[in-house]
Amino acid sequence: MQLDYTTLDLQRRQHPAWRLLAADSAPLVASFLHRVFVVPNVRVMAQSNLAEALEDTLYGLREQLGESKGIKAFPKSAQEYLNDWAANDKGWLRKFYPAGSDEPHFDLTPPTERAMAWLGSLSDRSFVGTESRLLTLFGLLKQMSFGAETNPQARINELHKQRDAIDAEIARVAEGNMALLDDTALKDRFQQFTGLARELLADFREVEHNFRTLDRTVRERIALWDGAKGELLQAIMGERDAIAESDQGKSFRAFWDFLMSQSRQEEFTALLSRVLDLPPVSALAPDVRLKRVHYDWLEAGEYAQRTVAQLSQQLRRFLDDKAWLENRRIMDILRGIEGKSLALRDTAPTALRVPDFMQIDEIGAGVELPLERPLYQPPLQTVLTRVALQAGDADLDAAALFSQVRVDKAALSAHIRQSLQTQAQVTLAELLNTRPLQQGLSELVAYLQLASESVHSVVDESVQDTVAWQVADEADEARGPVTRRARLPRVIFVRDTQ
Repeated sequence: MQLDYTTLDLQRRQHPAWRLLAADSAPLVASFLHRVFVVPNVRVMAQSNLAEALEDTLYGLREQLGESKGIKAFPKSAQEYLNDWAANDKGWLRKFYPAGSDEPHFDLTPPTERAMAWLGSLSDRSFVGTESRLLTLFGLLKQMSFGAETNPQARINELHKQRDAIDAEIARVAEGNMALLDDTALKDRFQQFTGLARELLADFREVEHNFRTLDRTVRERIALWDGAKGELLQAIMGERDAIAESDQGKSFRAFWDFLMSQSRQEEFTALLSRVLDLPPVSALAPDVRLKRVHYDWLEAGEYAQRTVAQLSQQLRRFLDDKAWLENRRIMDILRGIEGKSLALRDTAPTALRVPDFMQIDEIGAGVELPLERPLYQPPLQTVLTRVALQAGDADLDAAALFSQVRVDKAALSAHIRQSLQTQAQVTLAELLNTRPLQQGLSELVAYLQLASESVHSVVDESVQDTVAWQVADEADEARGPVTRRARLPRVIFVRDTQ
């Protein structure tokens, strides 16, 4: 990238890393995210855990910094800070919902990690090694020159030269003349190893970000595609092959194959353990997590592989013809929504530019203040005037006061449960055949009320049942009981299988 004025001015206004370095809260953001994500190599963290860690950090800083002009340091809550850092105008965190989870998760963005790496490089180093880097550059030049050589004889001559050098080294060692690295050379190489190991973890996050960008591009093409399905699949598969065959894809695949080799892992573990035990290296007090840096590489690489798996899963869902046909109408609606959203993604409408972006009829917030609610008032009690009761002279029949009917719902429920012990379901008509109505219509209404209150009852409107009961003839008691009948939809009680 050329460092001209226009490019740098655009970077200053839009690049998340530059915005982080220029922010007033940069010490808080960089120190907290470095401690929570980078140091323990945490790739993704749930919102609740991250907010809790940030709340503890804010509490400690508030106690340390106190108040300035009556305003405490960092007045907002941890949740507000996290949402602010993940907003589009910041871009320091990525907020997303993982599959199968309704809780937001957060991850560092590559620009944030690059900014923190640059801040770490600002500290003074007690020892700056140059020999190891020069040897690394020289070795890289030899590898590139030898790897690009197409002349077989030139390659054979180079291999003979390497063999002669190895034979000479073997002869010197056999004679007891071994050239050992001094303490300075060991420190130089170990510092370079530490820096490259940390940079490799940051590179994994950027590789994962690039794969997510590819996945988003594929989803956008699916949402906006209007042509044939085969043409879209051909285009998507071409992009997938292009990313796999790109320089980044080939390098990542070669690195992953090398790292997944069991023999390579064992060799790397043995070499790293031996180097960390060297006195000049141990005197540098290296990070304890450096012992398992290759496992951190594996964990970081797995996230990149999962992103590729999500892309493949998206393609498999698209290949499902049956789901495509069943949801065609839904897909058309979603395409329209996604298409309009993508068109407005980079040019968000404002009230000044697009006054009629969206209209909602009768929009308004109902404001109910707590102090506007009336206080509790006890109900007024009716005061009866104490007057003497006078006996009436009317001749009234008081038998109606004692002829009230009470239906025992508990007995009816017990009858239903007893009937369901021997069969999975029973109709109301079958219940009344085994136990006729004793209290007439009131008891029938009680059965219907029990059916309406139970979740294990069904009403079949297509079938009519007839129920009957006997009551006394009020007009002519000598005639005996009179049969009453009622037709109602079939009520079915079902046994609870849980």
